[in-house]
Amino acid sequence: MKKRVLNVLYLGIKELQSLWQDKVMLFLIIYSFSLGVYIGATSASSELNKVPIAFVDEDHSPLSARLMKAFHEPMFISPDIINADEVDKNMDEGIYTFVITIPPSFEKELLQEKNPTIQVNIDATQMSQAGIGAGYIQQMINDELNIFLNGYKTGATLPINLVTRIKFNPTLDSLWFGSIMKLIEQISMLSIILSGAALIREREHGTLEHLLVMPLSATEIMLSKVWSMALVVVVSSALSLFFLIKWILAVPILGSEILFLFGVLLMLFATTSMGIFMGTVARTMPQLGLIVILTILPLQVLSGSVTPFESMPEGIQDVMLIMPTSHFVKMAQGVLYRGAGIDVVWPELLAIVSIGMVFFLISLAIFRKSLASSQ
Repeated sequence: MKKRVLNVLYLGIKELQSLWQDKVMLFLIIYSFSLGVYIGATSASSELNKVPIAFVDEDHSPLSARLMKAFHEPMFISPDIINADEVDKNMDEGIYTFVITIPPSFEKELLQEKNPTIQVNIDATQMSQAGIGAGYIQQMINDELNIFLNGYKTGATLPINLVTRIKFNPTLDSLWFGSIMKLIEQISMLSIILSGAALIREREHGTLEHLLVMPLSATEIMLSKVWSMALVVVVSSALSLFFLIKWILAVPILGSEILFLFGVLLMLFATTSMGIFMGTVARTMPQLGLIVILTILPLQVLSGSVTPFESMPEGIQDVMLIMPTSHFVKMAQGVLYRGAGIDVVWPELLAIVSIGMVFFLISLAIFRKSLASSQ
C-alpha cells in the first residue's frame, strides 16, 4: 500500500515538472486566473452606462422639460432633442438606443386625467441595455410624474407603499456576480484541459510507453494526474480569489473561503476525471481542443453560471443534474454570495462527490482498456 502511495506521489511530481516545462500551458493558467477573470468580470457589465438617448418633445411644457432632466449620466448620456421625422433615421443608424416621444398637450391631458401616452422607441439589437433600460425608463418616468402630480394635487397618493430590500448585492453591481462566475468557469475549463493535456503530452513525448513497462497500475497513473493537476488549479483559484477578486476588484465575500476551496477540490476530482477521459479518446492536442470546445461550452452555459438554472427547459435541467458543474455553481453561489455554511451546501457537496466517483470509475475503465490495447 505504501509503495502504491509513493508511486502516485512521484508520478504526480513528474506531472508538475512536465507542466513547469510547458510554457504555453503555464501562460494559459496564469492568464485564465488573472486577466481572464478580470476581463470577464469588468467587460460583461449589465448596468446601464452612458446609454445614448433622445427625446421628441412635442409638448414643450415644464413637465416635459422635467422629464428630460431626469435622464443624466452615468446611466444615460445627456438627452438630445430631435424632431419626429428624425426618429427612424437615427434608430436605423444606431445612434440612439432609446428615443422617447412626448406628445402634444401631454401635461394638460395628464392634469385632466385623460391618460396620455408616452412612446418609448427601443433598439432591441442592444439586447442587454434594451431590457434593463426599458424598466429604468418606466420607473424614472413614473417617479417624475408622481412628484409632479403631488405638487399640483395634494390629495394624490400612491395606493401602496413599496419597500424594496436587495440582499447579497445591494448595489446590483454586476462585477460582484461576474468575477465569481468567471472564476468558476475557469476552474471547470482549466481542470479539464490540464488533465487531458497531461495524458496527451505523455503520448506525444513517448513517455506513456515507459510507464507501461513499469510496475504501475492504471489507477496509480490516473490518480497521479488527478492530484497534480487538481493541486495546480486549486492553488491558482485561491490566489485569484484572494488577490484578484477580494483585493483588486474589492468584491465582498460573505462566506468561508476554505469551504469554497474544499468544494473546488471535490469538483476537481470530477472534472479532472472528465479530462483524462477526453485525453484517452483524443490522440493529439488539436483533437483534445475540439472535444473540450464541444464539452465545456454547454457545461458553462447550462450550469447556471450564465443564466438561472430554473429558467432552462425542464429537460435540460434534468440532464444537467448529472453534471458536477451545476451543483458546483449552486454551492459556490451559496457560500460566497450568501454566506452559507456546510449545513446548507452539504447536498451539493455530496452530489459532486457522487458524480465525481462515477466519472472517475468510467474514465479509469476506459483508460485501463486503452493501456491494455497499447501493450
